[in-house]
Amino acid sequence: MGAVGAAAVLGLLSGCASGEGGEGAGSPSGSPSVSVSATESGTGSSPGSVRVAGTLTEDLESPWGVAALPDGDLLVASRDERTVTRVDAESGRKTRAGEVPGVAPGGEGGLLGLAVRDGWVYAYFTGETDNRIVRMPYGGGAMDRLGAPEVVLSGIPKGNVHNGGRIAFGPDGMLYAGTGERGETGLAQDVESLGGKILRMTPEGKPAPGNPFPGSVVYSYGHRNVQGLAWDPDGRLWAAEFGQNTWDELNLIRAGKNYGWPKAEGTANVSGLVDPVAEWRTDEASPSGIAYADGAIWMAGLRGERLWRIPVSGAERSGEPEAFLVEEYGRLRTVLAAGDGRLWLTTSETDTRGTPGPGDDKILRLEVG
Repeated sequence: MGAVGAAAVLGLLSGCASGEGGEGAGSPSGSPSVSVSATESGTGSSPGSVRVAGTLTEDLESPWGVAALPDGDLLVASRDERTVTRVDAESGRKTRAGEVPGVAPGGEGGLLGLAVRDGWVYAYFTGETDNRIVRMPYGGGAMDRLGAPEVVLSGIPKGNVHNGGRIAFGPDGMLYAGTGERGETGLAQDVESLGGKILRMTPEGKPAPGNPFPGSVVYSYGHRNVQGLAWDPDGRLWAAEFGQNTWDELNLIRAGKNYGWPKAEGTANVSGLVDPVAEWRTDEASPSGIAYADGAIWMAGLRGERLWRIPVSGAERSGEPEAFLVEEYGRLRTVLAAGDGRLWLTTSETDTRGTPGPGDDKILRLEVG
């Protein structure tokens, strides 16, 4: 289903497309798959390995977005409870920072991505009529509370599925957002729509200087459902994207480029469409958050219940992806670089699609190297 000729078939399948949990049908058995080397979590001895160093905190409800404060503490969004919780990065102690008004949880929507900048907490959420980004003043003290929100950007299409939701500030100081096409595949190719896009804007929500479409916050298009954004040390933007029933993707993002959906899913080799740097079966990944650390992109898998390492060098993949923590902690939602070869990783068993166990959901401390 990687060729343009399959577009009509993809359109017919859109009504039963897999959501962020990847519950769609499996892909045709004749297509090649990325080779995988699954590594046990406790080894941590070979280059590119990962070790679970401990659990920072547990008993989180539907955690989604995670953002680090300047002092290293974490803010965690609860998709379904509409709340933001501060987690002490040393002790794991949880303190309620506030509830975000206007959030309307349902399906894959709710309180999603978080970002922190210059005394503001930015939140991407699903409201009654749209997805939107707001920002709230926050002093950053241990007992501080979120202030009243102001709208940064509204009008992002919402649906029961494919709401995107990841936001992050790039090295250029601009705010980026990954959106979904809410299951309406045509929105991804419509550059007038905010659905199925990666958006780039000023911290106030205006089109960023140098955007490819004048007067627009649209940065790239042809996306199905983007939930992972990360930059490498040279400022290149990488994004993880949910496939429908065949291929999930890791893409290197360039301004104004078309990433194919719904004309293509996975590698298509079609002029005018950008092929992914890596791709996976949907039951091996269903990727949400990503982070860059130790020469690689680290990608959390929901349905795949594993953490992927994709080594990259410059604009290319420099080795085969490897899978870690396979089915050890259940669904994995967000991975965040913590510096010095460390990562934070959140589980996602309480999102209505998992099987919660004692202590779910958790934030894990990881060491890579």
